[in-house]
Amino acid sequence: MAATARGHGTDAAAFGRRLGLSRADAAALAALKTPAKIQDFLDRLPTNHEIGGETVLTVAEALRLGTAHCIEGAFIAACALWMQGERPVLMDLQAPGDDDHVVALFKRGGCWGAISKSNHVWLRWRDPVYRSLRELAMSYFHEYVTGPRKTLRTYSRPFDLRRYDPAVWVSGTESCWDLAWDLDQSPHYKLITPKQARALRPRDRFELHAGTFVEHAKPGTIRKR
Repeated sequence: MAATARGHGTDAAAFGRRLGLSRADAAALAALKTPAKIQDFLDRLPTNHEIGGETVLTVAEALRLGTAHCIEGAFIAACALWMQGERPVLMDLQAPGDDDHVVALFKRGGCWGAISKSNHVWLRWRDPVYRSLRELAMSYFHEYVTGPRKTLRTYSRPFDLRRYDPAVWVSGTESCWDLAWDLDQSPHYKLITPKQARALRPRDRFELHAGTFVEHAKPGTIRKR
């Protein structure tokens, strides 16, 4: 079912309520009037470590539980952007043998930027200075890693969430596995050739050490400084 389009001049909080958010959640997201404020909100939100099992939480469930990982943060960001009259659009970054990463896209002055929920020093916010989605995706290439390996290989075209009922990803209570599958299976574009992949230099010890720092420690662990 196609989602309701936001009209010009529509109050952001009222639109959030129409999407199915509670009054408090709609007001909280409506106050995030710029991409930078949305990013600040996500940075403060504790990371979902999926202690009880894997999740793809809706916006309402992530806000209720007060936790989110990358795609859940991207849902929140996309919803907040939509409430401000912008398109709720995602980009999926794929890395074989590693986890995918999902960001919410926005444009300023014809250039792309990204809002990103990451618990590490890598894969974070991108200022809107990238002239193409390939440029934006490539900005993540060096830091998209597992151990010493650079793993990023493909990126998706913009994935518009307005094609989905808001009950699926905004206000529902069930994990959005089907939507996540659709995003994963949507058209993706290669970033490097197999020959280039074979010639990549592994990360050095200093970079490996930097990768051990996290913003939100897993419960029961000691946070590194």
